[in-house]
Amino acid sequence: MKTYVVGGAVRDELLGLPLKDKDYVVVGATPDEMIARGFRPVGKDFPVFLHPKTHEEYALARTERKSGRGYKGFTVYAAPEVTLEEDLRRRDLTINAMARDEAGALVDPFGGKKDLAAGVLRHVSEAFAEDPVRILRVARFAARFGFTVHPETLALMQRMVRAGEADYLVPERVWQEFAKGLAEEHAEKMFEVLKASGLYDKLLPEIKAPPPRFAGALAERFARLAWELDEKQALALSERLKAPGEVRDLAVLAAALRPALAGAAKAAPKALLDILKRGDAFRRPERFRQLLEVARQADPSVDATRVARAATAAAAVDAGSIAAGAPPAEIAKRIDEAREQAIALVA
Repeated sequence: MKTYVVGGAVRDELLGLPLKDKDYVVVGATPDEMIARGFRPVGKDFPVFLHPKTHEEYALARTERKSGRGYKGFTVYAAPEVTLEEDLRRRDLTINAMARDEAGALVDPFGGKKDLAAGVLRHVSEAFAEDPVRILRVARFAARFGFTVHPETLALMQRMVRAGEADYLVPERVWQEFAKGLAEEHAEKMFEVLKASGLYDKLLPEIKAPPPRFAGALAERFARLAWELDEKQALALSERLKAPGEVRDLAVLAAALRPALAGAAKAAPKALLDILKRGDAFRRPERFRQLLEVARQADPSVDATRVARAATAAAAVDAGSIAAGAPPAEIAKRIDEAREQAIALVA
């Protein structure tokens, strides 16, 4: 029984990046032997165990054989005779198919260290084509590291898309990889890879040209991507990708208010107040701040600073005092009038 650190931890250590979680592969053991050593089984699709003290994951070395469409169409085989190299061979990219043994020696049967130094994303074997999510993973790693895709790997990805394997992508897994890539330093690289592979038009048909760069939190980046869309298109994009509610809502809001924000520089106080009300600026000030940040990034002609001043002035109006001294039917009107007056003083 031998234990190895595998995958991302080895890759990131070679890159000098901070180590997060470590994944371990155990060669030469059975599930019963792992349990006898105090490990707790947690895997459903294949044998994975939690260390009795550190609670880190240890997986038995395994192979996979394609038996159907999509990411669930695999038959997994885990047994003591499965070697480390056989386990590494089923992984997606050479830079993720390295291991370190218990003495710290590097095990690199597929040239991952060399590809890491060259900044190349290369598939380990033809088994790459068996899981369409790997196209997204390659795009995500390109966004993370700024690496290029090896021509043979790109050609394989293109064949996968043409063969219809990508039609079996599960939306939840798409969002998981897409969101990670969108949050990376070189997010624009993800879109370049998706376009080159042919998957872009299937995932993002509404987006004619993605932005050249992204900044801010994930919700802001997604809203920036959807900035040129109308509300219906932004909603369709969000639902196709299974974006979380807060991400979807900011994108739809940006699409809805884009025309009004475009005219904010010359808008009258009443029009500015309408933007604030439609943007729910008084109940959701942080989301409205995100909206203005998206507008600043997407369209420098939008006077987001003027809108922000209007929001601050209007929010300072004591709506409670006005409500306490006005007839019920007049409350909303009087609050609006006071907010307009406050906006007129600063905008």
